[in-house]
Amino acid sequence: MAGSAQAQLADISSRISQPLRVAIAGRLKAGKSTLVNSLIGRRVAPTEVGECTRLVTQFRYGTSDRVDVVRRDGSRHSLPLDEAGMIPQRLQVPRDQISYVDVTLTSDRLRDLTVVDTPGLSSTNESISDETRKFLFEAPVADDIDDDSQGALSGADAIVYVFTQSVREDDVKVLESFRTMSSRLSSNPINSLGLFNKIDKLAPTPNGDPWPVAEPLSRSQAKVMRRVVSDVVPVVGLLAETTEAGRLTAQDCEALRQLASLPLTERQVLLAAAGLFVSRDCQVSKEQRERLLRLLDLYGINFAVAHLASNPTMATGDLVRMLFAASGFPRLRQTLDQAFALRTDAIKAGGALARIEQIAGAAERMQDREMLRDAIERVVQQPAYHRLRLLEVAQQVTTGAVELPEQMEAEMTRLALSENSAWILGMADAAPEMQRKAAIEAATRWRAYAVGGASPAQSRVAHVVHKGFHLLAQRLSGQTAY
Repeated sequence: MAGSAQAQLADISSRISQPLRVAIAGRLKAGKSTLVNSLIGRRVAPTEVGECTRLVTQFRYGTSDRVDVVRRDGSRHSLPLDEAGMIPQRLQVPRDQISYVDVTLTSDRLRDLTVVDTPGLSSTNESISDETRKFLFEAPVADDIDDDSQGALSGADAIVYVFTQSVREDDVKVLESFRTMSSRLSSNPINSLGLFNKIDKLAPTPNGDPWPVAEPLSRSQAKVMRRVVSDVVPVVGLLAETTEAGRLTAQDCEALRQLASLPLTERQVLLAAAGLFVSRDCQVSKEQRERLLRLLDLYGINFAVAHLASNPTMATGDLVRMLFAASGFPRLRQTLDQAFALRTDAIKAGGALARIEQIAGAAERMQDREMLRDAIERVVQQPAYHRLRLLEVAQQVTTGAVELPEQMEAEMTRLALSENSAWILGMADAAPEMQRKAAIEAATRWRAYAVGGASPAQSRVAHVVHKGFHLLAQRLSGQTAY
């Protein structure tokens, strides 16, 4: 095979093997950097508004901790992390010369995940920056930028959009802009997620439970954003960062135990407001209480103290795990680790096949063209290839290009986005044989819809979904892989 074709195929192979690439977007002070730190498992990204929060910052795995300030001409200025292990506040390069900040960390969390923190949108009229556009939408880059920089600008596989309180019309417009500016399947709802942050602020009182309000509100926000995100996940970002980054020390937990041992009335007054918490006389020092507020805020402190008061011998590790669960972050982690990773593998495979087809069409030698096209034909005949077809029709339906009845859309989306047959079929406790029968019934139902009453566009979607349920039934009977 000709050298140029071999080089292009090698590049395709390299891109497929790269970690899941997640871009974090949202408004200023929405808690994007707090989320980034939670995903990384270290407090590295500054959470206060400053020079770094106005730049695109990429976090990826490396053999050493290092900060590279990448200039617009592709050159790099390297810096160490500061004494606190965070990106330095001063980057030593003029702002207008900086393209993005490339941070490599030895964190195991980044072996399978690259996180891109984008500048926050500060107003309804602010456009997406050129730097953000490059990271998310594969804008062309200069030929003289090195391979690492080219890789950094290769586009996002998934987008997490962070918002607080309730989503606004311009939040939806921003996500629609992501989709409009990118032809990539990954920028559509199937690989976009809304993150409803700071839901602890919804609690009716400082010691109240925000989740009875947060869950239904998140579902209503998911309906508002259904054409731009696949789901909305509520979280308490500060609790997630504190627990995931290991910031809660034994001394902090001991201070919480002391607070839990106070008489109930005194404890209630102390925890009624942040001002009271730091200003009243207490056996726990003011400095320690201020630190607890920075780590947990009043909701997290109330949560921890209430559990320690009811179980004084609770181990520190158990307390941290309970705080982590209370943050809502496990659901986000599961979505990224399972659902997004599954979809992204299929999306990368689809993009790779499209590029191979282009290479085959441009190949100079007949034998190269025939070899590549034969390889593509063998791939598309595999049952697993049908997942790409499902993702393609899911894109059409979730963006509204093809309308389906709401219940059918939900069923089609579950089939496209998961391999969990029980979840797809809504049969959590059913035996495989019962699930197989349900899959056959679903296939028959979609076939009937395709040939009777559907528009041509709906019919094309229905035929793909019909085959998807047929293959699911085969998998449940052990006849084939899926």
